Amino acid sequence: MLRMKKVSAPGCQRTIDSFFSGGEKRKLDSKQELETPKRTKTEEDGDEEKVKPAAGSITPEQKRRMETNRVSAELKLLSKTLPVIDPSSIGMSWYRELLEVEFKKVYFKELSGFYTSASARSTVYPARENIFSWTRYCDIRDVKVVIIGQDPYHGANQAHGLCFSVLKGVPTPPSLLNMYKELVNDPDLPHFNSIPSHGYLEGWAKQGVLLLNAVLTVEASKANSHRDKGWENLTTAVIKWISNNLRNVVFLLWGAYAQKKANVVDKSKHVCLMTAHPSPLSAHKGFFGSRPFSKCNEALTRNNIEPVLWHQLD
Repeated sequence: MLRMKKVSAPGCQRTIDSFFSGGEKRKLDSKQELETPKRTKTEEDGDEEKVKPAAGSITPEQKRRMETNRVSAELKLLSKTLPVIDPSSIGMSWYRELLEVEFKKVYFKELSGFYTSASARSTVYPARENIFSWTRYCDIRDVKVVIIGQDPYHGANQAHGLCFSVLKGVPTPPSLLNMYKELVNDPDLPHFNSIPSHGYLEGWAKQGVLLLNAVLTVEASKANSHRDKGWENLTTAVIKWISNNLRNVVFLLWGAYAQKKANVVDKSKHVCLMTAHPSPLSAHKGFFGSRPFSKCNEALTRNNIEPVLWHQLD
């Protein structure tokens, strides 16, 4: 029996602002919320006494709202001194579990200062509202696969916060095209039978595949231009958190750069699958034919975790 993990539907991984969207912004009557009467046991019903919250008690829904208010206010204050943060783009669970601590560290303050200077003198990708888009698609505790890239695409309209992914309408980059070729040629993945017409990988992210670049920003037309500026500290913290707090996650580590991250993964709890990078420069040196995607699903299935439907891209 496979363990069916909850897969986020579009918008399911709640960001700070999305909590208050639509009907959730409606102000509830405080008397209705807080002054609910008790129901006492009567002679007519021999049922067990049912007691509603007494006046002044706090319901779970109110607790969630209070926590969301706290996080929203805190992020807005942080963004005034740390411009790299877009408060509306951060996934709630990621902030509470991990990013709240990292955002307050010295290295992140220095990183934000670098980002401000870099953005003032040149174009930086991805757009500010997409730098942390990898936190939007699933709860942090629902991550089951991690794919690590190096840094974002540095061409116009390409990077949107998920490694290897590009928005629809943008030509599929060579590395992702090679990933598609490997998927098509894998006999254990019969549903992936043709090269997709786009390179948008949101569907993978919603299923719990963390598509994480080691460096989260880049200067236009200058690959690796934001390397060693502080992003590696943050993304290593992400990987450490996943390694320490989750079990049976599959890490797909392609190329020497990504494989360095294996040093912080507890291999007694997780699976690391290492191959050459899918880049045209190295795909023929060990990536093609390695079957990383079906091997990933085999590892998940062995541990009673729902496999990834790789053909479901959106």
